[in-house]
Amino acid sequence: MNDTNDMNEAGEANEAKEARGAVATVGTAGANKVNAAGGTFSGVQRFALGDVEVTRVVEWQGPIAPARDIVPESTAQVWWDNRDWLAPDHWEPDSGRLVGAVQTWVLRSGGRTVLVDTGVGNGRERPGAPLFHQWQTDFLGRLARAGVRPEDVDVVVNTHLHADHVGWNTVGVVGGWVPAFPHAQYLVPAADNFHFGPDNGYGKGLREDDRLIYEDSIAPVHQAGQVLLWDGSHRIDEHLTLESAPGHTPGSSVLRLASGTDRAVFVGDVLHSPVQILEPSCNSCFCLDAEQAAASRLRILERAADERELVIPAHFSGAGAVEVRREGTRFTTGRWAAYGEA
Repeated sequence: MNDTNDMNEAGEANEAKEARGAVATVGTAGANKVNAAGGTFSGVQRFALGDVEVTRVVEWQGPIAPARDIVPESTAQVWWDNRDWLAPDHWEPDSGRLVGAVQTWVLRSGGRTVLVDTGVGNGRERPGAPLFHQWQTDFLGRLARAGVRPEDVDVVVNTHLHADHVGWNTVGVVGGWVPAFPHAQYLVPAADNFHFGPDNGYGKGLREDDRLIYEDSIAPVHQAGQVLLWDGSHRIDEHLTLESAPGHTPGSSVLRLASGTDRAVFVGDVLHSPVQILEPSCNSCFCLDAEQAAASRLRILERAADERELVIPAHFSGAGAVEVRREGTRFTTGRWAAYGEA
């Protein structure tokens, strides 16, 4: 998900349409440790993969925009043929809208607290994205309910530098913005930092929001000396490794988790909808390099299927994490993860 005027349709839903309950079936290796939970939840859920505790903190969840606007190369038929499991967590058949989420994954690994993506943030000027413009949620309160204080965060991962992945990098103060997590190292893909930064005219000046995003959510962290730029791959600890997956943006990345026999991959915006598992060649409307994006998606799905990695996209609602299986030369969804409410 990134900026789109169509998201304005969901603007009234910021707090009213909270996250739907997780599908109460467990997923890949390690997911047997997950406690099934149905119904509505507080915006915080958790489970464990090996020695890593994974907590899901939802900033917002609900219908976004027409599904085929978000994944324009998909056919109406694929949505309709799979409506029995796409609805209601990923698609509204009546309105045709994709259902998604803005969320952060909190990983407790090796004695450190790692955040994967930081959502939209409050009080941002986002004229190109009405849903995100002057957004207000209780995200920091939800982090607190998950046992995470800003000063306790050790690492912040931005899988890429779109508005809904970097917003809580900073918080507003009189006269500007400061890092929200004062002791954290922020891991920022070097290719995205260049593309969206001032040396490249803030994405070559194609969208005003790109400059605003960089100025309020990235530049202040640089100024505080808390950014580490990386390229190719970067090992965070014995369990967590970042890898480049370009296409959605030049620096788009995934985070791999390996602990004991458990495997997972946090894929950021490589996937926006489960339909892209069925049809990996279908990009989102936000992918900057269509050929690269499709190639990265295919490579990641192949490895996930072969190594039984739990696939955890940034914006899947409902259960939010899924097993991917091979079905001949194609992929299909396996079991969905379930969560215990924190």
